[in-house]
Amino acid sequence: MIEKKGNTTEELVDTLIEGLQKNKAIDIVKIDLRNIESSVCKYFLICHGTSTTHVNGIAASAEEYVRKTINEKPWRFEGHQNSQWILLDYSDVVVHVFQKEYRDFYRLENLWADATVTKIQNA
Repeated sequence: MIEKKGNTTEELVDTLIEGLQKNKAIDIVKIDLRNIESSVCKYFLICHGTSTTHVNGIAASAEEYVRKTINEKPWRFEGHQNSQWILLDYSDVVVHVFQKEYRDFYRLENLWADATVTKIQNA
């Protein structure tokens, strides 16, 4: 695990969740992948928005909030062009912001039966 600027993975997860909530992300879930041997990261955060504008706004809000709050930037981000599924990759934490129909189609929450899935209450 790479710890940048003294922030822990758990601090990053909590800050990302706050950033998602600031722009009214819908049905946020946290998937703990730390005990999954083949996992590419430690946590997935998954949520959705109501339109391309909302999805883009959720991702931008989370990215900006994390940068301002704990000075972390994503290593990669994808999907801003069509805003159907935006991915923010912070190495240990990967955020997926979907339009609802794409979230329903891909069903990432169901891919890891052994992972702990936590539904996040609305702020």
